[in-house]
Amino acid sequence: MKGIILAGGDGTRLRPLTRRIAGDERPKQFCRLLDREILLEQTLRRAGRLIPPEQTVTVVVRAHERYYAPLLSGVPAPGLVVQPENRGTAPAILYGLLSLDALVPAGAVAILPSDHYVSDDDLFMAHVAAAFHAARLRPDLAILLGSVPRTPEPEYGWIEPAYAMPIEPRGRLSRVRQFWEKPPPALARKLLGLGCLWNTFVIVASVRTLLALVKEALPDLYERFAAIRPAMGTSSEQEAVRALYAQIPSIDFSRHVLATCPANLAVLALNGVEWDDLGEPRRVMARLARIGMRPEWIRPEAAVIA
Repeated sequence: MKGIILAGGDGTRLRPLTRRIAGDERPKQFCRLLDREILLEQTLRRAGRLIPPEQTVTVVVRAHERYYAPLLSGVPAPGLVVQPENRGTAPAILYGLLSLDALVPAGAVAILPSDHYVSDDDLFMAHVAAAFHAARLRPDLAILLGSVPRTPEPEYGWIEPAYAMPIEPRGRLSRVRQFWEKPPPALARKLLGLGCLWNTFVIVASVRTLLALVKEALPDLYERFAAIRPAMGTSSEQEAVRALYAQIPSIDFSRHVLATCPANLAVLALNGVEWDDLGEPRRVMARLARIGMRPEWIRPEAAVIA
């Protein structure tokens, strides 16, 4: 089992809160958003319940070095993938996959965002373990973890299940009929009624399958990274990566890869686990109210942040 921790987002929508909490506009993954533990630290600890640290890479952005360096000082160089710039989740995942493949070839990998909330770490990682099992049985598929929705949230990606798959875990694993990225409010209400799931952006699949999906959906991006693959792990890697990132646009993995290949996807329902991407101040405040938590940074006026 291998892991990729995505920690390169800029978190621009949450800057009003991170400024209040930390005194600067650091991305939320480097912030004590809900309690005394930084979100990235929580994610690394959670992932470590299942995935060996030596088989995990954390993808960051150079501009955030003052935030990640103290947290990841004990991570050996191969386990830290430093992007020169944030170019969205597709380049981050592809760079992470190629780096991990060079470090620990073959096998399956879990892609885990570093800035989300889950209500039960043990149960959540049990679901990730079940997704690894499904990926071994069906190495041609990418397994998405879908959260059972509470509201018709238009800012999330939605997964429309098709039919249940006759493999373990039975009753919880379905093929994907369609992937909906940030649907309009009316469609989100319809998807909620249809029993669709929120996309947590937790993905489990073989490294080879994910590379093949990127190559099919984004051939130009794939070929650009393939061209610098011989430099990876050498003294010329950072120079090659800087030149590459200067030439590519920002590309979203959900919109430009997942949404284009529903036939290659399955979804596993996160039964018994509440999930939140904490992507907007209103969602953070709602989550704090839901779990009855009142961190030290909360002041009376914080409740009106929108």
